[in-house]
Amino acid sequence: MSESEATRWEYETLRPPRDETLKEAEDPKAELNRLGAEGWEFVETIDYEGGGTKYLVFKRPAQSGEPV
Repeated sequence: MSESEATRWEYETLRPPRDETLKEAEDPKAELNRLGAEGWEFVETIDYEGGGTKYLVFKRPAQSGEPV
């Protein structure tokens, strides 16, 4: 597969809401549904050392002509 045929991806991150204890405070379902409706697919989490989610990572194919 040539470089021009390879799928190009763009990425988005979501930081889950936290409270004072640094634990996830709210269900981010509305934000997840919004990202899904925009074509974003959940890929993985980036966690804090020692536990807890720092970021949720999403990807979608980049539109042709869009800088990534």
